[in-house]
Amino acid sequence: MEKGIYLSCLFDYYGCLLTDIQIGYFTSYYFDNLTQDEIAEEYKVTKNAVSKTLIEVEKKLEYYESKLHLYENKEKIIDILKSDVDKIIDYI
Repeated sequence: MEKGIYLSCLFDYYGCLLTDIQIGYFTSYYFDNLTQDEIAEEYKVTKNAVSKTLIEVEKKLEYYESKLHLYENKEKIIDILKSDVDKIIDYI
């Protein structure tokens, strides 16, 4: 899966655990497709500050997933349900 899509999925689960600035940078970069330069200009910070924050957010999201496994468990449930649906279809 593409990294941006994966991080967006993790953000859906764990975004509420981030600071307002982290949320703002993340949504601007991944959802609004702004460049780091554009985000830096909008928030009146350096590009380096934006870059460091985005790296920090990525690490936090992956850390939360490594501990809580919400995304992983959802994927497992989907696989089980698909398998059950296939079995039902085969039975019919």
